Amino acid sequence: MNLLGNIIWLIFGGFFTFIGYMTGGLACCLTIIGIPFGLQLFKIGILTLMPFGTQVRERPGSSGCLAAVMNIIWILFGGIWIALGHLLFGFLLAITIIGIPFARQHFKLLTLTFTPFGKELYYP
Repeated sequence: MNLLGNIIWLIFGGFFTFIGYMTGGLACCLTIIGIPFGLQLFKIGILTLMPFGTQVRERPGSSGCLAAVMNIIWILFGGIWIALGHLLFGFLLAITIIGIPFARQHFKLLTLTFTPFGKELYYP
């Protein structure tokens, strides 16, 4: 079922979202200061490529001060707008019964895009 969900996700915008996150990650990695943020964009891009069957969880031992500071910088410089976009799409998809599984994936992306530092992708 995850394979079918990922295929439908890719056809209806997931691939273009993946390309957008990867392009943003490459642009951030052009500067030394932007490399940590670019790596987080790559992580989000990988999740947008195959969201079904993937879990987002806290990385063990990464609840330190640096992750908190980086998350605050992320939120201030655009993370809030990315998260709000996924929240909006999640609500719009949740209106229909067919869209509920895709809305759940947008809510999963919301948790990662709001505070990506200190989180990891888990493939059970």
